[in-house]
This record gives sequence, structure tokens and C-alpha cells, in this order.
Amino acid sequence: MLICFGLSWPISVYKSLTSRSTKGKSLVFMLAIIIGYLAGILGKITGGQFNYVLVLYCINLTVVCFDLALYFVNKQNEKRALLHCR
Repeated sequence: MLICFGLSWPISVYKSLTSRSTKGKSLVFMLAIIIGYLAGILGKITGGQFNYVLVLYCINLTVVCFDLALYFVNKQNEKRALLHCR
């Protein structure tokens, strides 16, 4: 499950890069996912469970944060495009 879920994030980043749009993206959802990964990482570290799951959490968190950054870049580009249309 974790691997399949993790594979969806690179696809989401690819969509953000190619569409240059925030359509279909949810800021609240991405923030909730980031908080979930941070909680999972903190739980693994405080529990002393240094294993492959912790590595996957860190990789997935990095990719989701990259997608979040793209969200803000694309949102800004959409605002600029809207201003130029007027």
C-alpha cells in the first residue's frame, strides 16, 4: 500500500510540471498528507524504528513537498495569466 501510494506522488508532480495548472490539486489535501508523513516520521524516530518504512516516508514527504512548491508556482502563474487577459 505504501509503495503504491508513494508512486502516485511522482505522477502528481509530473502532472503539475506538464499542465502548469492547479486544477485537480487540493492545498488542504497536500498539507494533510505532509502532516501525516511528518507524524509518521516522528513516530518512527521516537519509537526507534529505523527501517525501510522510515526511508519511504522521507522520500514520499520530499516528493509531496516538491508538488506543494509546484502548486504555489502554478497558482502564481495562473494569477499572472488572469491579469494579462484583462
